[in-house]
Amino acid sequence: MKIRDIQLQLAARGYTPGPIDGIWGRKTQAAVRRFQERHGLEPDGVVGPLTLAALFSSAPPSAGPVPTSLPSFDDPGLVWFQEARRLIGTKEKPGAGSNPVILDWASDLGLKNAYGDDETPWCGLFVGHCISATLDREPTPSDLLSARAWERFGISTSPTPGAVMVFWREARRSWKGHVGFYAGEDDSAYRILGGNQSDSVSLAWIAKSRFVTARWPATVPPTLPQRVDVDRDATLSWNEA
Repeated sequence: MKIRDIQLQLAARGYTPGPIDGIWGRKTQAAVRRFQERHGLEPDGVVGPLTLAALFSSAPPSAGPVPTSLPSFDDPGLVWFQEARRLIGTKEKPGAGSNPVILDWASDLGLKNAYGDDETPWCGLFVGHCISATLDREPTPSDLLSARAWERFGISTSPTPGAVMVFWREARRSWKGHVGFYAGEDDSAYRILGGNQSDSVSLAWIAKSRFVTARWPATVPPTLPQRVDVDRDATLSWNEA
């Protein structure tokens, strides 16, 4: 189930989700809440199993069937993770200047003056964008540019698809760190979808020995943690600055 399918169904039922573009923005969140309120569901803006079933009940044939089970990373409830996936390939601008997309994330978060250019580590900024752009009621750390500040985000969870994963960098007791989203693991490393990984939004492998904590958005019902095993296809990352 894709975000665009949800937007199409909302529009077909008279709930205006904004552009049918596959991007989970505030208009789509508001449309989901209106639908939930009118169908006796918790108006949290999250498309969980109950909302999904109600939205696609008696759906027109063009909408396609509602899957009874969803692959972990295609779960429409993981809207922040879908936004992260959409941004894979976003890169720093080499040399002078900065990628305006990255600067816009800072501006949207009210950090225009605090974030100067894309030479500044932006893993925390990337996570902050993905969370704030898709979960409009979710509090984020006041100093979200600091990776280790995400240790205080949301609620504690075990590593699972979409979880915010925090790691130490250089030394365990250092204030330096890295943050991204869980995208799988093997026996000794986590596969992380994050920003500022090889100067881009990409997938990287980070040693489990560097793991600090996993966090889950407080405004999203927690799911049963699920391990996703992935064959490692790259060497370990050791410095994400």
